[in-house]
Amino acid sequence: MKEAIRERARELGFEDCRFTTAEPPESAAKFQRWLAEGQHGAMGYLERNAHKRIQPQQVLPGARSVISLAVSYGSPRSTVQSPELVISNQWSAVLGKDRLQAATNDGRRTTDSTSGVVARYARYRDYHHVLAERLRTLTEFLDHQGGCCGTRSLWYVDTGPLLERDLAQRAGLGFIGKHTNLISRRLGNWLFLAEIITTLRLEPDAPEKNRCGSCSRCLAACPTQAIKAPFQLDARLCISYLTIELKGSIPVELRPLIGNRIYGCDDCLEVCPWNRFAREGQLMKPHARPDLTTPDLLELLAMDEAEFKSRFAGTPMLRTQRRGLLRNVCVALGNAGNETALPALERAATEPEPLIAEHAHWAIKQIQRRTRGDSER
Repeated sequence: MKEAIRERARELGFEDCRFTTAEPPESAAKFQRWLAEGQHGAMGYLERNAHKRIQPQQVLPGARSVISLAVSYGSPRSTVQSPELVISNQWSAVLGKDRLQAATNDGRRTTDSTSGVVARYARYRDYHHVLAERLRTLTEFLDHQGGCCGTRSLWYVDTGPLLERDLAQRAGLGFIGKHTNLISRRLGNWLFLAEIITTLRLEPDAPEKNRCGSCSRCLAACPTQAIKAPFQLDARLCISYLTIELKGSIPVELRPLIGNRIYGCDDCLEVCPWNRFAREGQLMKPHARPDLTTPDLLELLAMDEAEFKSRFAGTPMLRTQRRGLLRNVCVALGNAGNETALPALERAATEPEPLIAEHAHWAIKQIQRRTRGDSER
């Protein structure tokens, strides 16, 4: 039965399919400590459903197995590690915060830029929508395979209360790296994960062991030092958290470290040596949005609500809402823009939305300070 399920998953476009039990994940106690220390920041939903995340039986009573699935969103450029990025991050570890006065564009430092950087996973149609129909089809196939057993199954794509990376590692799909993301030996770490939890009993696959070795590139690469130690992430410092999950004001001391990233951050993923084995993702390829790779910041800052919804409809970036994205755009211009960005920022500073106005004022001061410094030199 496992091979039939695996074959159906491949037909639907999933690039890996593995099996594990529905027993509690081994990291349950670690996850609870992480929550108790407040390192999840404002992501209150993690705490509210923590009891389900550490006990899959509370997600689906009678669950016996979990099917862990992976889809690559690797592109030709992302499957090969950039030598410039490795060099940049080696210097980063030495130079500390001074290196962060410039913005990052796919690993290359830039200044006086009006281009923003979007995390690779968001440069596609929203993966939740792309995978949902395929997961539904696979789940129906699974329940049919269960036959007279009255099989019950639930599918999730980054939406259910499961510790999906832990389950994926136990299923042998990959291993959790020092950056706390899952790494596949076959697909690198440009991965979307999905799960089906089921009452059907399926023989579990062998778990994957950690294969990071002595490598610490991801720790050195993190602009905000959010990876406090191997396998320890403080989400409150992570640029992905700050630009996506955080709904309020970005702490002033962290704003210069964001560079010109306006949605997420890939630095710790980009430097991973396992990406040399990554392959281009075929399922996501038709859903690529090249216009989101390095969007023009001034164009984004001029968007009204209707334009925002039209441009980002069906993409992950809709999640931030206009106020969140324009907040990020102001920070990026404050870090990477020059005086040509001032008129747009001055208009944004009069926005009725206080979150945008506050960050626009900050950006104006940053550019003015930089301009004065250049003229004095």
